[in-house]
Amino acid sequence: MKVSLARSSLIHEWRRYLAAVLAVSFAGLLLVVQMALLLGLFGSVSLVIEQSGAALWIGYRNTQSVDLGRDLPPGSDLQAWQHPAVVTVEPFHLGFGDWRRDDGVAMSATINAIDTHPNALAFSNLLTPEQRHLLDEPDAVIIDRADRSKLGASLGGVAEINGKRVRVAGLVDGIRAIGGVNVLTSFSTARRIDPGFITGNETTYYLVGLAPGADAGKVAHELNDRHPYKRYSVWKAKDFSIQSQIYWLLESGAGTGAGVATLLGLIVGIVITSQTLAASILASIKEFAALRALGVSQGSLRNIVLEQAFWIGLVGLALTAVLTAGAAWLGHVAAIAMKFPWWLIGGSAGIILAIALGSGWYALSALYKADPATLLR
Repeated sequence: MKVSLARSSLIHEWRRYLAAVLAVSFAGLLLVVQMALLLGLFGSVSLVIEQSGAALWIGYRNTQSVDLGRDLPPGSDLQAWQHPAVVTVEPFHLGFGDWRRDDGVAMSATINAIDTHPNALAFSNLLTPEQRHLLDEPDAVIIDRADRSKLGASLGGVAEINGKRVRVAGLVDGIRAIGGVNVLTSFSTARRIDPGFITGNETTYYLVGLAPGADAGKVAHELNDRHPYKRYSVWKAKDFSIQSQIYWLLESGAGTGAGVATLLGLIVGIVITSQTLAASILASIKEFAALRALGVSQGSLRNIVLEQAFWIGLVGLALTAVLTAGAAWLGHVAAIAMKFPWWLIGGSAGIILAIALGSGWYALSALYKADPATLLR
């Protein structure tokens, strides 16, 4: 009967509680979308790691983020080649330059020189063998589809990088960067357009593939440089990705600003939601006072109010799910980086339900302190 009373009051007085449901849903949407944008923004920093199939990354010692890599000393890959669990070691060169559009505007470009073999590790989760083969053509580059308008480029069109002519041989989805643009090239093209690729042997990272069943953490520990003056470091791919994102989140002004904005948005959403929900429940305070005056125990009233708060939160979350799916679709269409990991969805649902139940408790405190005779006047 308690559950029926809570539900029936919500159904028959739905207009009274509609504002609370909308407040819950939009607070949930605000929380999820802001966090998804934040994760997507800084996840793009490590996209080269997540889009590649390497189990381990070898880079300059104590590199804090993958985009801050420096050229490795010669021989940094020798120990990896000698390890029995290592299947392949693949060089990866990271360079920088200016992409100049037809109108003369220059844009910062990150040059990713990769192995073009069909089974190469770099961007193996993104590129097809056919797209890798396109990079074997002279001066060929691949860019993100969403960067075409920004670069003034088109498939098959020509442009300049560092004053050297290149041709857009392919378009992909998933390499959009913060600020500048990512450009994929072969080593031969990179040697021509990247002034930092002087000898053609400069290597920023070695991507390491392991045999099936190999313990990546153990192999990384065994491959780490034992020289007194450490020349390079070895990371598991997942660890290096997380480290890069944390660096940009905590050490850069952009990360701090985005984090503060997200936190403020969350606080505002919590305050508005809790107040709106509590007001909706308090609007029925005279009905609850009548039940109390008729002898209904405080425990029974508490169950009814908390049940109402729970159902309001649950319906609001259902609407949040629909709105979030719409936001994710719009983000996909507009090529906006957004991430929706399971812990974000689950954590946001828990927070919203906690706010709903907390608002119910707040409404109960007002009811407990009031005199039923006064409320019924």
